[in-house]
Amino acid sequence: MDSINLQIITSNSFDPWFNLAFEEYLYNTIPDNTVILYLWQNKNTVVIGKSQNAWKECRIAALEADNGKLARRPSGGGAVYHDLGNMCYTFIASSGLYDLERQLKVILEAVKAHNIEAKFTGRNDIVTSEGRKFSGNAFRFSGGKGLMHGTLLLDTDSEKMARYLQVSPAKMKAKGVNSVRSRVINLIELNKEITPNSVKTALKDAFRAEYGSLTIEFDCNEETAPYEVAELYEKYASWQWRMGETPQFDMYYETKFPWGCFELAFSAEKGFIDTLEIFTDSMDADLAEKIKNSLAGCRLSYDEICSKLSDALSDTPNVAEDLCLWLKEIL
Repeated sequence: MDSINLQIITSNSFDPWFNLAFEEYLYNTIPDNTVILYLWQNKNTVVIGKSQNAWKECRIAALEADNGKLARRPSGGGAVYHDLGNMCYTFIASSGLYDLERQLKVILEAVKAHNIEAKFTGRNDIVTSEGRKFSGNAFRFSGGKGLMHGTLLLDTDSEKMARYLQVSPAKMKAKGVNSVRSRVINLIELNKEITPNSVKTALKDAFRAEYGSLTIEFDCNEETAPYEVAELYEKYASWQWRMGETPQFDMYYETKFPWGCFELAFSAEKGFIDTLEIFTDSMDADLAEKIKNSLAGCRLSYDEICSKLSDALSDTPNVAEDLCLWLKEIL
């Protein structure tokens, strides 16, 4: 096998819509036999998962009043707050080279270089040895390619984090905590010398140590990005992508499963589902779309709905079973 094409790319922009657009460009165009480490930061931003309800996850008016931006990523998972005390990283790997263990090792070694011991836990969190969260990850896969992206809380403004994020009581109860701030920790609390630049350097060093010599390293911004990024920027900046349509619904239900929070909203016409929306922070970025497609126009019957869910979610029967048991209680 030929040697791996290894790239480190750093964004000099603090605009979340650009940074996500450039990330998608890299994902869409990654050559064969390539692994990319992409480093970026956002200024005063809330980023929500692909299938989340923007209005429920973020206090949008407060964020925009402070000149902040709401962004939606194409991966699953929950809402996070980004500022310049936060370092974002993305691993993108072409077919056959995605390796969660190696990617996590890069993160853990970069943190260890700052004399902080950490571990991966739960669905997507990286925590200190005492169990305080300082990093969360989300994932995307298609055509054999894989993407993992996440954040490192270094010196993030916890007051703003608590002000902008609206975390559901069900999620808090499941975590056994009573506030956003009590769950997380800034790494500067463990090492006063840590900075975004020191972490950026440590991530690059750990990437080279794990994967080998680089093929290329460069910085990017709005002026130097390929023209395709501008088109993707329009998508990420658009109201439709970030907020989505929010029609009126006759029925609304929500619950918490081991695999994520789940909201079901729909209207029915003459006994058939007419309008349907699914919101979830499941790590499966395609889950909401699978369910919507399977239930569109379905008869408002428990047996028929459960049958369609079981067919659509045949690759995740535990999720289908959880949903069917829940729907039996509410329908």
